[in-house]
Amino acid sequence: MEVLVDTSIWSIALRRRGKTSDLEQRLAALLADLIRDQRARLIGSIRQELLSGIRDSNEYARLRKYLRAFPDEALHASDYEEAASCFNQCRARGIAGSPDDFLICAVALARKWQIFTTDADFKSYAKVMPILMYPVEDGPS
Repeated sequence: MEVLVDTSIWSIALRRRGKTSDLEQRLAALLADLIRDQRARLIGSIRQELLSGIRDSNEYARLRKYLRAFPDEALHASDYEEAASCFNQCRARGIAGSPDDFLICAVALARKWQIFTTDADFKSYAKVMPILMYPVEDGPS
């Protein structure tokens, strides 16, 4: 099954330097496994978020080149419409979220993909929508 990798996971693996926690090392290893198995997926808004805020032009160019190995999933009007529906469903239950989060949910739902993230908001969304979360506990220790 393909896995839509959220910004939080890519950031742990690609942008952080120095000491990393055991959890961060484990998450980076899980991402490496997904990449090796060609199951990691990316959408344009996540790419944009990853590249935003990088002050060093050489670092920006390095990351942009690396990410180009991962084509963006083509999105359609129906993905954006479903994202709005996800927003409306969650809002009706008192759960707030960002447009990008709901777009991630909509894309994953439509394609029956798992979502790999450290963002706890997705646990709240999963109470309303049948999104599939990538099981971190099943990966390497």
